[in-house]
Parts: sequence; structure tokens; C-alpha cells
Amino acid sequence: MRVTLLGTGDTTGTPTVGCECDTCETARERDIERTRFSVHVENDRTGESLLVDFSPDFRYQFLRESVALPDAAIVSHIHFDHLDGLGNVFRVFDSLDVYAADETDPEIGESVAETVAGDYDYLDAVTVQPTTPLESTRICGFDVTLVPVDHPPLVCYGLAIEDPETGAKLSLSGDTSYAIPQASREVLADPDLLLADAIVPAELCDAHPIGGRHEDEEGVARTFGTKHMTREGALALADDLGATQTRLVHIAHFYPADDAFVEPLALDGETYEL
Repeated sequence: MRVTLLGTGDTTGTPTVGCECDTCETARERDIERTRFSVHVENDRTGESLLVDFSPDFRYQFLRESVALPDAAIVSHIHFDHLDGLGNVFRVFDSLDVYAADETDPEIGESVAETVAGDYDYLDAVTVQPTTPLESTRICGFDVTLVPVDHPPLVCYGLAIEDPETGAKLSLSGDTSYAIPQASREVLADPDLLLADAIVPAELCDAHPIGGRHEDEEGVARTFGTKHMTREGALALADDLGATQTRLVHIAHFYPADDAFVEPLALDGETYEL
């Protein structure tokens, strides 16, 4: 299993357009970036590849990393920074199966699968495959399981990707607070590599209108507001899950420049062999 981090940034990416903060200026000076989130997973045994989420930066990411176009894809949730790149399928693919959860979101009255199918009905190449969370599905030779996480007000999913022959395992937290259900944690547990949402360090929770939540024993917030983990929350999750290796993703440019590009915060283009 070869994992390529196509996009490791949050909804605006780093550098952010029009921003002159120290973090964005440092990124420009060092010629490094975090585009919107997306992950490419290649199965060396079958020669197939799987894409997790359609970043709005899809075209740029694939040209930059020279990875193969995916044989199938997954959509974790319907926020634009994880979905809007699906339009790049037009005149690029002859056919593409797109897997998405089939459970109805009470906020909007339809599932992720139904939203994708409805919003992108003009893409003849796309076949949406409704997928039941917490049930394993064979995709590109991998056993893939979507797991509910906590990203209000919309439903959102993390996932586990396992090679049934080698035992290699990649887990993705998805966009989530620290309050991931226990059943989902059990599926995500013991990965060789964990990609965990860590939008800001806990010290920045004071800047959020509602502050931080899910504090640890020392009062350190593991959730920033309601939707995303802090760096400290993501690292706590990694410990909870017993991850062998952890990379922090969905990183905002609000990290102070001295902290924004240090381990274990990921950058675009990183690759891992599992």
C-alpha cells in the first residue's frame, strides 16, 4: 500500500489566498504548501488506486504528484473542500465508481451518496455506490470501512483501509471532534498509519467563539469549537488507537509560524509505504 498525501490543508489551504500572516509568508519563502484535503492510496498488488475525497485542487495535485488517476474514490462528507473537485472527472474519466455513505443525514434529509448523485448527475462517468457505514467493502483490492465521526451539523465519516493479504492498515479520522464513537474507534484501531484532523493547536481555542471542548485531565482542549480536533486531541486519539505512525492533516494557517511546519504536521506530497 502506497499512500500519497495530495492535500493536507484545511478549507483555505496554506498559504491562504490574500493572507500575509507569518505562517503563510514562511510557506511562500520555503516553497511549501498545504492544499485542500485529499489522499491517494495505491495497491501495489493489483495496480489499482483509490482516492479519498475530491479536493478543489484535484487537477493541480495530480499534475504535481504524477500519481495515477484513481480506479475508485470515496467521499467522506459534503463540505466543498472534500467534494468540489469531483467536477474534474468531466472528460478525464471514462468511468469512476464513487463510494459514499448511505445513511440519511437528519440535517438535510438525504445521505452523502444521494447528495453526490444529485449534485453531480451531469457526470455520466460517475457511478455512485451507496455504502453502509461500519460494514467492510472491497474496493481496489482493499477492505474499506466507513465509520461515523463527529463533525456537526452534517454527518461525516472517517475510514479504515486494510490490505487483506499483507495486513497493512491506514486509518483516517475524517473531519471530526475528539468525540468519535467507540464503535468507530474500534474499526480505526491499530493502524500502521493514522491521518488525523488537527486544525489548530489547543492554545488557540480561546480565539474560538465557544472555546475548546473535551479537555484532558490537565484541562487541555482536544476539540476546537465543535467540528475539529486540536493538535493535542489528534495526538491523544493516536495514543487511544495505538497508531504506529501518525501524521496530522487538515492543518489551518492559524498555527504560529514556529509550529506550523514541524513534526508530526504533514505537508503535501509526503508518501508512505505500508
